[in-house]
Amino acid sequence: MAKMHAIHANGSLPKPSLWHKLHKFLSIVKTELFTKVSNPSLHQDVPSLEVLEQEVAWVQEYLSQLGSPVVLCHNDLLCKNIIYNEAEGHVRFIDYEYTSYNYQAFDIGNHFNEFAGVKEVDYRLYPSKETQLQWLRHYLHAYKQLNQEDQGGGGGAVSDKELETLYVQVNKFSLASHLLWAFWALIQDKYSTIDFNFLRYAKLRFRQYFKAKPAVTTLHVSK
Repeated sequence: MAKMHAIHANGSLPKPSLWHKLHKFLSIVKTELFTKVSNPSLHQDVPSLEVLEQEVAWVQEYLSQLGSPVVLCHNDLLCKNIIYNEAEGHVRFIDYEYTSYNYQAFDIGNHFNEFAGVKEVDYRLYPSKETQLQWLRHYLHAYKQLNQEDQGGGGGAVSDKELETLYVQVNKFSLASHLLWAFWALIQDKYSTIDFNFLRYAKLRFRQYFKAKPAVTTLHVSK
């Protein structure tokens, strides 16, 4: 992931795709589901349109202030999109359909959310703080080393402040991941021909968003 995030854009730094995608999905949900479809199950455990609009506005204002770098992101790193070749000792990503420039912390937070699985979702599998800090330290070391090599420098020492900052950013951006895939699942429920309970998945993501929000918003980088 660090290698991917270290790929520089040519010219000016692009804007993060997250807000455009969230608003686009919200617009589809608003016009194609809430106004045209009378589905009783849609309104069970699914927030009202007013609440959804409020949450999208809040999450954009809140997360935009965190200072997470905009980098080239995969945006969909669930386990099935990560191929580990044990014999050759390397890892490869597949399925670049959602790749775009986006917030560094979103890509990582989204990856951590995917620890819970897809078909049988269990958020008790979300990585512990200890596991996250270990993962993030390895990531930051590699990311800094790659960027410094491009600039002719060396090393990749990671300070405790850098580690704590990324930890806080990642867990806050995990909220946006829940919202995005909940909207996506609502849309898939209406249009997809894949045999999967998308509505149930959307409800799970909305539920986890509201469950995680109080704890995540209390996280702060110590001064």
